[in-house]
Amino acid sequence: MIKKGLKVKVLSGRDKKKEGEVIEIDRLNNRAKVKEINMVKKHVKTTKEKKGGIFSKESFIHLSNLKLVDEKVKNKKSEAKK
Repeated sequence: MIKKGLKVKVLSGRDKKKEGEVIEIDRLNNRAKVKEINMVKKHVKTTKEKKGGIFSKESFIHLSNLKLVDEKVKNKKSEAKK
């Protein structure tokens, strides 16, 4: 099960084969945000409090396009080969 804070690998899309950490989960829509993955441009209008401009931010990815990368399992496999 994919949870916040775990490391995942992207299986499809423009960021295929990249790895990152899950920063947010949307269980209702089966989607997750991964740090520095699936970046989109967001146009923000200037207000009294904030300066506007074009900002990059992460967008949601469907959970079926993510694979859990468990480092503990990798370590056990590499130790078994030695």
